[in-house]
Amino acid sequence: MRADADYGEGVPIWRVRAALFWATTRRNWRLFAATRIGLAGLAIISLYALMAIAHPLLMATFWDPAVYDPVVGYAFDQTLQPAPPSRAHPLGTDPLGRDILSQLMFSARTEFVLGLSAAVITVTIGTTVGAVAAYFGGVVDAVLMRLADIMIMVPGISVLIVLSALIGVQQFELALVIGVLSGFGGTAVLLKSQALTVVVKPYIEAARAAGGGPWHVVFTHIVPNLLPLAFLYMMFTVTAAIFSEAVLSFLGLLDVRMSWGLMIHTTESAGYLLDVGSYWWLILPASLSITLLCSSFYLVGRALDEVVNPRLRRR
Repeated sequence: MRADADYGEGVPIWRVRAALFWATTRRNWRLFAATRIGLAGLAIISLYALMAIAHPLLMATFWDPAVYDPVVGYAFDQTLQPAPPSRAHPLGTDPLGRDILSQLMFSARTEFVLGLSAAVITVTIGTTVGAVAAYFGGVVDAVLMRLADIMIMVPGISVLIVLSALIGVQQFELALVIGVLSGFGGTAVLLKSQALTVVVKPYIEAARAAGGGPWHVVFTHIVPNLLPLAFLYMMFTVTAAIFSEAVLSFLGLLDVRMSWGLMIHTTESAGYLLDVGSYWWLILPASLSITLLCSSFYLVGRALDEVVNPRLRRR
């Protein structure tokens, strides 16, 4: 009998799974949409995502790369730099004559790539470690949890500063370090506690009785049940990654073409950081973007917490 044979009364099993997935998705979306903070966070994330998508389109159509390139562009139409906002440069130019709106939009892509990369690494490591520790127990559990304890005690931002100062850290390396520290640390511990409630379910014993090997049970039956909670922690990892990038770039320790933290670093290096009243456009766009995007992912995470945690919905 084929694996994709009809299930039940002539209904293909893939249709049953698709219907269950769609029903679960609609139910979770209704729960998520009921929280205004989640919708507010999602709206802000969508705005910055549109900015990241629109930047290469504008560079290929309306913007002259010689003027609007976020790294090497120069506003030749301005006699003094930094120039205040104008029709040609809605957010003004920085001390090096580069358009700030172009930098802001280009940097949004940097933040999304960094944050989502760190989040995916965190979830991949965290779900695997948590599921393996919960299923095998014993020595395996003890070793993995002691490793998690060590990772939790490691001061993440201090490690990143030291690594950046010693060997230099680029964008992907930053995402990898954040993902490993978070995935092997608190995320693994929290997901292991959730996995412990899954391994005692009857279908886990049924999978074993049917001849399913340990790794088949872990990755087919345990890990998928951890993903909703893992997706919640993805949001918090994105926030941590964006904040870490801002700190390292502000200190001049991160090798990145352009980012919001680097924009603030450029302002500080030119001596305009403390003159917010006269040169607000040099500081507010980048700092406000860091605050808004970090806050929006946090708000989405809080809303997802109410979706995956029934006790919060009963309050």
